[in-house]
Amino acid sequence: MTLGKSITCLLIAAGMLASGVAQEVRAQANEKEIRWGTSRVGSSGHRTLTNLAQTLNKEVQGYEFTVQPTPGAIVSVKGYAIGDFEGYYGSDIAFYEFANNIRRFEGFKDQMKREPVQSFWTFTLEMGVGIHSDNVGKINSWGDLDGERVFTGPRPWDTRAALERAFEALGIEHDYLEVDIKTAGSLLEQGRFTGFGVYVNAETTPPPWLNEASLQTDWALLSPSASELERLESAGIAMVSVETSAFDKKKDYAKSAMMLPFFYGLHLGMDVPEEDMYGILRTVEANIDDIAASDKAFRQIKEDMPRMQRRGVEASIDLVKVHPGLARYMREKGVWDAKWDSRIAR
Repeated sequence: MTLGKSITCLLIAAGMLASGVAQEVRAQANEKEIRWGTSRVGSSGHRTLTNLAQTLNKEVQGYEFTVQPTPGAIVSVKGYAIGDFEGYYGSDIAFYEFANNIRRFEGFKDQMKREPVQSFWTFTLEMGVGIHSDNVGKINSWGDLDGERVFTGPRPWDTRAALERAFEALGIEHDYLEVDIKTAGSLLEQGRFTGFGVYVNAETTPPPWLNEASLQTDWALLSPSASELERLESAGIAMVSVETSAFDKKKDYAKSAMMLPFFYGLHLGMDVPEEDMYGILRTVEANIDDIAASDKAFRQIKEDMPRMQRRGVEASIDLVKVHPGLARYMREKGVWDAKWDSRIAR
């Protein structure tokens, strides 16, 4: 009798376990996969999205977020527009080119199936110029790079687009050299180019590839001259002072440098309904301490996530529309402007 009861209990337990596994499999099968395009491995975009996706996959029910590296952020925006991704890594620089059908987006609108929207602004990115430390005192302004060989960044990257736009405003004509980001530091050390584009996220943390470059060579930040800053301001290009200690180098050569800021977001498209997008934003907010602990780039949304959304939206409101989930979140937080109502995506 005892043996019979034991066998019966084991069978019941096995049945319950099998039922639980089946339910879990069915639940996973019902999850909606979000293919989220970002930049290449080693970039800030890839690092931050990987960290964010880990939290979202744990906390958000009904979705599975998969990180999809691409050659650059611009490729992820285009990938969304033609249906390859449901999410993308987009900046106000990219949205400006998209809205005006120029540069990297020239002629692209004829190919796209849907328009990108802005749904989650994540951090600012500050773009600048680095030179070899041997040239400190010899090269004193961005204009000194005129006619020199410069690696402003990989062709698809928004960071390169931002720096090239500033160079164009200053009339700097340089010899562009494209290299693998993994070799940028060693090539600067060899003298293959005179300057290269460098950046930090949220005025706080550099990308992994630049940390590697800092081990390969000793470089220094180069600020525009006072007259160049005036000309950039006249062209509508804002600059900000960034502490050079953010680059975590052995020697900084100057306490701060003037850099070009713009806004980046890890955006989801209209495949995600308003209620779900709103819920994702609230999930980020509820878990922001853990998210920011995983990546310093999230510092700004930890300090004031609603304000960060407003700053990003203000920079792009005339370029692309706003996801209704983001608009709802911003209304709730008191940072939405009613004049933007017509710019909500439907």
